[in-house]
Amino acid sequence: MHPTHPSKQQGFSIVELMVAVVVGLLAVTFATRLMINGEQSKAASVGGSDAMQNGMLALFSINTDASQAGWGLNDDLVSGCNTRMTDTEGFALAPAVRDGAAITPLAPAVIADGGTGSDTLTLYSGSGLAGVGSTRVSDSYLGGATIKVDTAAPFGFNQGDVIVVAAEPSGADCALAQLSATPDDSILQIAAGSGWRFNTGNLGLLYNAGQARVFNLGPAGKLSFHTWSVANGVLRLRATDLAGTGAQPQAVVGNVVALKAQYGFDTRAGTAFVPKDGMQVGRWSSAMIDADGDGSTGAPGDWQRIAALRIAIVARGAVPERPAARQTTCTATTAPLTVFGTAVPAGVAASPAQVALGIPNDAVSWTCYRYRVFETIVPIRNAGWRP
Repeated sequence: MHPTHPSKQQGFSIVELMVAVVVGLLAVTFATRLMINGEQSKAASVGGSDAMQNGMLALFSINTDASQAGWGLNDDLVSGCNTRMTDTEGFALAPAVRDGAAITPLAPAVIADGGTGSDTLTLYSGSGLAGVGSTRVSDSYLGGATIKVDTAAPFGFNQGDVIVVAAEPSGADCALAQLSATPDDSILQIAAGSGWRFNTGNLGLLYNAGQARVFNLGPAGKLSFHTWSVANGVLRLRATDLAGTGAQPQAVVGNVVALKAQYGFDTRAGTAFVPKDGMQVGRWSSAMIDADGDGSTGAPGDWQRIAALRIAIVARGAVPERPAARQTTCTATTAPLTVFGTAVPAGVAASPAQVALGIPNDAVSWTCYRYRVFETIVPIRNAGWRP
């Protein structure tokens, strides 16, 4: 008989199993790393795309307003005039300062400098077809709801139009009101009533006969007084021609961190300053300056020297990025941004402005987002069209 031998055991040895486990773990690690890197790249791409879209939309919206700014306010009697205005829907003129005193000027643009935070930009324009259609006050205005002018049924003046009464020569304050009736003979009516949002039945100022003019800014429904601001990461708008936004701003574009703006002043002196031949930027500033060199800062002549606006929008991606592996702090963005750093036009010094990127009460650090800056220069094309 042949001796019996136990059959050999079939299978893997412990060494082979350990090698297989290690190879499998390495494959899982590599696959996980690929997925993480892919998601990080996707988040960065999506964030950049969101910032691009939001920033371009915000800048386009403001640029459209700025390109029309100053229409109807071209006359030297109106532009820069400290103006009284009431509005039953709550819109208020932007505050400014003239030699230390608070004023509310009518001008193409009024900037409230926010320092390293977001600025507030107010843009004014009328819609009167005549642009600067006016008539002169013929009898002294001592109060009340009627204004006597020297033109019978002045051309282009209709019921519902917004008017501005300005002293002639300039120096005194202006007053804004609304025509409550189509002019009858040479009488302008500014009676108070529910249909006349800018009227109180009285201008609140006195004007001497032959020493004031009345300018027509067009229908109240098309009066473009707009205030742009940013709060809690949202670009907002207050407007006279958008229902429900007179007192409370409405959201326009999200994920906008800051709006920054600067005046471009024409600082040419004496006879070198000829607006009708074209305005030229000689200095950029976020604050009002003595642009005409008369010794007064914020006087009408300074507001009339605004040749352009420099505007910047800082937008961020909608999706924050995570910290890198083994890190607790995000590094998508590591420092505040600076805008207006380039010298444009040639020969005009830049006035750089640093922008803080944090949003109050945001649960995610600003360093976890990617940002894009959008800048433009908008000529105030109506500034040179003066009667």
